[in-house]
Amino acid sequence: MNGRPLPPRPGAAGSVPGPMRPAPVAARSGSALVTPAARRVVVGIGEVAVTNQPGHAIVTHALGSCIAVIMHDPNVPCAGLLHFLLPESRINPERAGNQPATFADTGIPLLLDLARQRGMEPGRSRIWLIGGAEVNGAGVLNVGKRNLLAARNILWRAGLMVHKEAVGGTDARTASVTVSEGLVEVSTAGHATTL
Repeated sequence: MNGRPLPPRPGAAGSVPGPMRPAPVAARSGSALVTPAARRVVVGIGEVAVTNQPGHAIVTHALGSCIAVIMHDPNVPCAGLLHFLLPESRINPERAGNQPATFADTGIPLLLDLARQRGMEPGRSRIWLIGGAEVNGAGVLNVGKRNLLAARNILWRAGLMVHKEAVGGTDARTASVTVSEGLVEVSTAGHATTL
C-alpha cells in the first residue's frame, strides 16, 4: 500500500471531506454525516458526496459566496453534491492536496470522478449550480461571482451543460437533491423552491 486512501466502494454513500476515503452508510466521515432516520447526507464546506442509495437525499447549508454543484443521473439513479469555497487551488496548493473539494478546479473533477465510480454518466446527468451570493456586498473580491464563473468554465471545458441555476443575490441558501427522483430544492430566507 502506498499510503493513499482507497476510493469509496460502489453502493456506499461516498462522502469526501478531504482525501478520498470510503464512508459506509450511516457512518460519520469528517463533518459529512449520513443519518439513517432521515437518510440525508449532509455536506459541509469543502466537501463532496455521491450516493446511489435509494431514498437518500444530499443536503448542504450556508451557501453564501460558495457554490454547490449538484449532479443527478436518472438512469442509475445517483446524485452528487460538491460544496466548494473558492475558485482556484493555486492560492493554497497544500490545502488543495488535503481537501480538494474546497476549490472549483480540484473539486469539480473530484465530483465527476466519484460520480463515474457510482455508475453516473456526467454527459447524461443534469447539473445545477446553487449559491454564488455576495452576502456582505460585492466588495472588491467578488468571490461569489468568481466562483460561479469558475464552475461554469470548468463544466463547459468538460463538455457539460448546466441545467438550472439559483445564483447571485445577497442571501445564503440551503440546497438538496434526492437520489431517486433528482428533485433539487433551494431554500433562501425561509422560502423554498424546486428547480
